Amino acid sequence: MISHIKGVVEEKFGANGIIVDVGGVGYEMLVPMPDFEGVSLGEERKFFTYHQVRETAEELYGFSSLVAKKLFEMLISVQGIGPKAGVAILSLAEAEEVRNAIANADAGFISKATGVGKKSAERVIVNLRDKVGVPSRYGATEVFKPGGADALAEADEALDALMALGFPLKEATKALEKVDVSLPVEERVRLALKG
Repeated sequence: MISHIKGVVEEKFGANGIIVDVGGVGYEMLVPMPDFEGVSLGEERKFFTYHQVRETAEELYGFSSLVAKKLFEMLISVQGIGPKAGVAILSLAEAEEVRNAIANADAGFISKATGVGKKSAERVIVNLRDKVGVPSRYGATEVFKPGGADALAEADEALDALMALGFPLKEATKALEKVDVSLPVEERVRLALKG
């Protein structure tokens, strides 16, 4: 199992494909739109990966944060949601926004993903709402716009840190819910562990 890849982004192709060169070996992977838009050619990046092996093909999916990868794994555990649909859902917005939409039972937002219909979106909500933690904010979720600023990067980093320490997504979210988001990442993690 390939858990992550760190290397230089050599190529970007199609809607969301990239090739990362690691010591002369190019790894082709599909990434969600926010990650695709957020990388530049020649830049060294680390991607958390999901390696799918089927009879006819092997595919690699990459995510810039551990939160996004774990959310992807939750999404593909839902009947009818395969890896491509999972990436399509995570292409709607940053991972925290998608998690928040699921927590808020916003099936309308989830159904905007390419290849995901209303029934599949409702199935995602029913299966994952109790697993993703409490909403970080209430209200409608906006679809990702390429080139937009990542206002939730700090929240993702704190969630990533807690998950790297072994917290499941739901517990990590709950631990951070009462911690001030304007604090530095290290302080937020420290307070979440203390609380």
